[in-house]
Amino acid sequence: MPSLGADMEEGTLIEWSVKPGDRVKRGDIVGVVRTEKADIEVEVYRDGVVEQLLAKAGDTLPVGAVLAVIREEGEAAAPAHEEIPPAPATVAPTPSVARVRASPLARRVAQELGVDLSGVQGTGPHGELTEIDVQRAAAALKKAPTEKPVVPEPRAGIRRAIAAAMARSNREIPHYYLETKIDLQRALKFLEAENQKRSVKDRLLSVVLLIKAVARTLHDVPELNAYWIDDQLQPKEAVHIGFAISLRQGGLVVPAIMDADRKNLDELMQALRDLITRARAGRLRSSEITDGTVTITNLGDLGVETVHGVIYPPQVALIGFGRVIESPWAENGMLGIRPVVSATLAGDHRATDGHRGAQFLTALNQHLQEPEKL
Repeated sequence: MPSLGADMEEGTLIEWSVKPGDRVKRGDIVGVVRTEKADIEVEVYRDGVVEQLLAKAGDTLPVGAVLAVIREEGEAAAPAHEEIPPAPATVAPTPSVARVRASPLARRVAQELGVDLSGVQGTGPHGELTEIDVQRAAAALKKAPTEKPVVPEPRAGIRRAIAAAMARSNREIPHYYLETKIDLQRALKFLEAENQKRSVKDRLLSVVLLIKAVARTLHDVPELNAYWIDDQLQPKEAVHIGFAISLRQGGLVVPAIMDADRKNLDELMQALRDLITRARAGRLRSSEITDGTVTITNLGDLGVETVHGVIYPPQVALIGFGRVIESPWAENGMLGIRPVVSATLAGDHRATDGHRGAQFLTALNQHLQEPEKL
């Protein structure tokens, strides 16, 4: 059972997408695990052959429990008499949930609406249950005079998970906070000129410039692109930027844009759109949840001017952006009105100090003053 976040203690295996004898390669999806925040597609990290599936759909297991055995290429198969330790004791959910074929989104909606999936007819590929199937079943339940389904609070699990993660962060991480104002006039003019070359559906959002600038700046101050594990700083070469995404049912998830520093602006825009769509549909991959090296939170579209975030362990930094506002700005002795954004840094004092954090914000400003180089 993978650890899909610092707040995760256990997960429920929803379904396998492989069977014994199947060949798998790094990056393949082998199953779906439900956490309090979302249903996550679990990837395999090695090439090989599925030897055994030790857990079954419906099992709730602690982080670290053995789910399956994969034999790597060239490795001898385990002898038939060899005993493999069984998975820890499980807590089985309603049996019907484990037997039917349904998308993670359909399962979540069914849980929220109190729908028993065993009695629902699927209309998706190969009879798979879809969200629409569940909604229709829920509507039928409301019309039935003798049925009174209990609808659980959909936000409760997410709020508990967020509370646990933030409590741990505040308890374990000595935060320091820095803030600076950044003139975005050059960046927004560049963006306007770039968007005139694109169709409406391919236009770039200003947040993409911010993401790219952060990715570039992390090469200037690599100590912020790191984990704090076992009382030591572990810098990361890859830049996987976690981006806070609000969910329609409440709460948020922070999946990562993988290799953000290697993507151009168009690729970043495409990756961000795809990530938001899949996060809200419950189709995130495990690597996107576990491999983020730093986090960005952007609340500007909600009218917030300044964001002071909480670091998500084991990361050591979080960058926040607020709303772009028209502000008085003095430059070269001239006073004018400029579009200005407040950029904040939450840093882990075990990993860096205010001096290094200030260098990061200074470099971030410099990158945004040269948007054509992003």
